[in-house]
Amino acid sequence: MLLLPLLPIFLVGMFPMLVIGMLGFAGPVVFGILLIRVALAGTMEAHGDFNQELIVHGYASGPERAAQASNLQSATRTAVLLHVTGFAMIAAGIAGLFLVG
Repeated sequence: MLLLPLLPIFLVGMFPMLVIGMLGFAGPVVFGILLIRVALAGTMEAHGDFNQELIVHGYASGPERAAQASNLQSATRTAVLLHVTGFAMIAAGIAGLFLVG
């Protein structure tokens, strides 16, 4: 019965261990670069949606502007977390290459 609650932890940890095992410490660097690219794409998409909404519908009323700005800020906050995680993974991979390798 103890193995069933631990299954999600195993499944989440399986991919990073596979990447490190297959690519060594260059794996987290590659994964970090991919995370940063996803964050940049998400940010650009959110800004594009905001600009499109502004161009197509013109200057919106107060509540609509607040909703649009809130959506943009939410996407930007998520992208910042992905950027930080990506940079941390790159730093950990580089540190592993130089310190262990």
